[in-house]
Amino acid sequence: MSKYKSVPVLSSEITSKSQYLNRRDFLKAAGVVTGAALLAACVPQAAADPARSPGNDAAYSGKTDELGSPLNSFDDITHYNNFYEFSTAKDAVAPLSTNFKSRPWTVEVGGLVKNPKTYAIEDLLKAFPQEDRIYRLRCVEAWSMVIPWQGFPLANLLKAVEPTSDAKYVHFVTLMDKTQFPAEGSQFYPWPYEEGLRLDEAMNDLAILATGLYGESLPAQDGAPIRLVVPWKYGFKSIKSIVKIELVDKMPGTFWNTIAPNEYGFYANVNPDVPHPRWSQTSERRIGELTRRATLPFNGYGEQVAYLYEGMDLKLHY
Repeated sequence: MSKYKSVPVLSSEITSKSQYLNRRDFLKAAGVVTGAALLAACVPQAAADPARSPGNDAAYSGKTDELGSPLNSFDDITHYNNFYEFSTAKDAVAPLSTNFKSRPWTVEVGGLVKNPKTYAIEDLLKAFPQEDRIYRLRCVEAWSMVIPWQGFPLANLLKAVEPTSDAKYVHFVTLMDKTQFPAEGSQFYPWPYEEGLRLDEAMNDLAILATGLYGESLPAQDGAPIRLVVPWKYGFKSIKSIVKIELVDKMPGTFWNTIAPNEYGFYANVNPDVPHPRWSQTSERRIGELTRRATLPFNGYGEQVAYLYEGMDLKLHY
């Protein structure tokens, strides 16, 4: 029952970064035609950001995840995005998010806690030391990436507000603001976006609240200014642009589970043995690679999290 610290990267260990094919060049060379956005919600075509300093990329040269896989490029991560509040088209999210305002921003933390508090994002950054975490992201759509996040363990925030003995789940809510998120005007989805974790899942060290990536503040298209990252689960569990975290005693309703419970379970643990009703989950396409790779149970983090589900039938509790 291992619960070791999850692939943290010390700033002193970060060195240089080799060049990666951006996704647009990769698709052109491979002769691949991208399809329309599939149903789901996770992260990551590429158009370089002219306002971004290339020096920051060099600081991450040669970094890999613990399995030896190289990082996806900043362009990959910021130009191939599922963020339905902006658009259902992945390549439309970045341009639509250009004017998104992530300051001022507050996060309300309450519910079944002894010390409810509303934090300004600046207070969260000061109160909880930021860490580097290199994680794999596995989307339910069967593609994946390797991302260098910055953030802090969700458990640290939960300990600060002290959940009561009645608290069993953590409920998360995204900003509801049609002026910021144009697609929230759509009647086809149950806005705002909501997600949830069991409390013991939320307390696992792998679960983080991410506030940056590649050493910079989190871009709007990736969930600025603060998002959840739960690397052993499909990406749609990692809710973006959080404004409320609430401790509750009953399993909360969640966005995709509300829309299609037979396709998107509450737990959403990465499981190659449980196919999506419309495609297999046995393999995945790493963005930037020509070939597919086998999908790992719990996205390769089983040693740290499998104990959370002892005695559960993971084919039923998907």
